[in-house]
Amino acid sequence: DYQIFNGMWNSPWVGFKHFENMFAYHDFVIILKNTLLIGTYQLIFGFPAPILFALLLNEVRLRLLKRSVQTFFYLPHFLSWVIVGGLMFELLATKGMVNNILLWFGKDPILFLQKESFFRSIVVLSSIWKETGWSAIIYLAAISGVNPSLYEAATIDGANKLKQVWHITIPGIVPTIMILLLLKIGNFLELGFEQIYVLLTPLTYSTGDIIDTYVFRNGILQGQYSFTTAVGLFKSIVGFTLLYVCNKIAKKTTDTGGLF
Repeated sequence: DYQIFNGMWNSPWVGFKHFENMFAYHDFVIILKNTLLIGTYQLIFGFPAPILFALLLNEVRLRLLKRSVQTFFYLPHFLSWVIVGGLMFELLATKGMVNNILLWFGKDPILFLQKESFFRSIVVLSSIWKETGWSAIIYLAAISGVNPSLYEAATIDGANKLKQVWHITIPGIVPTIMILLLLKIGNFLELGFEQIYVLLTPLTYSTGDIIDTYVFRNGILQGQYSFTTAVGLFKSIVGFTLLYVCNKIAKKTTDTGGLF
């Protein structure tokens, strides 16, 4: 039971008390559920987005157009989540652009950021918009390493662009995809505190409150250092377990070898 003025060595040892309190806490199941759901949505929808973007961008032959599109999609990465959160609040406000478009179609304004049902979708979509372009860089590098003679042979054999992508490009970047997927799974519960904290409101706690925001409120603001350290350790153990299991699966099902 860490006491800040006594230090770690002079604070009383309480064993598994904080872990027991964590699982007994009535809102912990909700917080864990929110973390798992948002993490799953980001894995399902967010992880493939840069792969698809890289595949599409690789087919652009006009150099000026390609560089312009790259720059346009890279720029959001350099914006802080505070700025992105402000943009989201402006766009989704009752008098924002999205609700103005709804009014043109005769629809009533929607309080997007105050509605529990919209929060997770907004988090995932804003994350995709901000990071897709930047995350695609490593896939573009992997695509550039595919042997060009394979495409020439496929063209001679009559394969169209779609078949070339499916049978040459994607298999050529599978090792890169697997490594990045394992790293993503290892950080499955690391959803990004700043993004959630900026977008979260008291009205959306039931669907948007995650482990990181809970640890911040209780550990930093309320001084429950030991309890929130137990929560953080639990999150790390879950991440390591997922990484270990998925790495074993990757070794048995692919030739990439995994991370370790």
